[in-house]
Amino acid sequence: MATEQARIRVGRPGYRPDVLTIIGLLLVILFGFWLLVNFIKAPADFYNLFLIGLTNGCIYGLVAIGYSLVYGILELINFAHGDVFMLGGMLVATMVTGWSLQNDSGVVLWLFIILMLLITMAFCATINTTIEIVAYRRLRNAPRLAPLITAIGMSFILQNIGLVWKGARPTSVPDILPNGTVFTIGGVPYTWNKFIVLLFTIPVLLALMWLVQRTRHGKAMRATAQDREAAAMMGISVNRTISFTFFLAGCMAGAAALLYALYFTNIRYTEGFRVGLIAFTAAVLGGIGNLPGAVLGGLVIGFVQAFNEGLGWHAPGSDWTQSIVFSILILILVFRPEGLLGERTPEGA
Repeated sequence: MATEQARIRVGRPGYRPDVLTIIGLLLVILFGFWLLVNFIKAPADFYNLFLIGLTNGCIYGLVAIGYSLVYGILELINFAHGDVFMLGGMLVATMVTGWSLQNDSGVVLWLFIILMLLITMAFCATINTTIEIVAYRRLRNAPRLAPLITAIGMSFILQNIGLVWKGARPTSVPDILPNGTVFTIGGVPYTWNKFIVLLFTIPVLLALMWLVQRTRHGKAMRATAQDREAAAMMGISVNRTISFTFFLAGCMAGAAALLYALYFTNIRYTEGFRVGLIAFTAAVLGGIGNLPGAVLGGLVIGFVQAFNEGLGWHAPGSDWTQSIVFSILILILVFRPEGLLGERTPEGA
């Protein structure tokens, strides 16, 4: 009996002191109170910032999905993913300027946007798959530090390609998205240049979840994620499945690159590092390896960023945004290491 009790006490790695839980709840209550006061003082500003945070969060979520896909199958943090996104944005800038799309409108413009979306997704997917074959495949059985350092090295290589391609200054992208109102919330209009981001993110998330849960490729991905050797014994091509996962992640980076470039109308060679770091934080926040969690984490960061930089009552300001985001990340890792939607698994399982 004593041995059994000792085993129970030792086997509680997820235990946290009650005082930490109380502190976490107090922080959440204080944040909610701060939002409520700002909502009462300036409801129109609150609604406007909510819509901005929703749009930015969807873009972060799309990039975060790429991190989650790769980590879910390889337990590898692909730091080059953000720079793949950056190169896709530069390709979008090149196409918009080269095709003079600022002079088009209506159905013709939307057809060109769809064409750019397909080209950018294929471009980023090709880069991401090539990185997996060239840089990561030979290091699968190496110590975990080796592929991590390789990923950082690939990030710097892609960043320098972007620097040589477009230079150090931000590259402007002509504003071609329509600015008509789709709907209003509290008298604040939600325009097409924001709504297109939301319009794309939700179907992509649903399609990815269906692919992973219902299709043969998705079953192969889940089997490979659980046990590569067993999956190979069952006739699954592990190399092809992992390459397919990198291909999907690259497609997500390309889609996010198009939306980011058209919405923010500029791209810079360091943009991949900045957005990639935020998206990685979003993936960890939502539960890395969990697709809905990646989007949820992106939305949380988008809202935090928008409210902190836009609300006037006792807001720390834009200089503190990154500090707040990473403080939230630390708190999540302390209170719930598996993320908001992740599942806690036993150590060594």
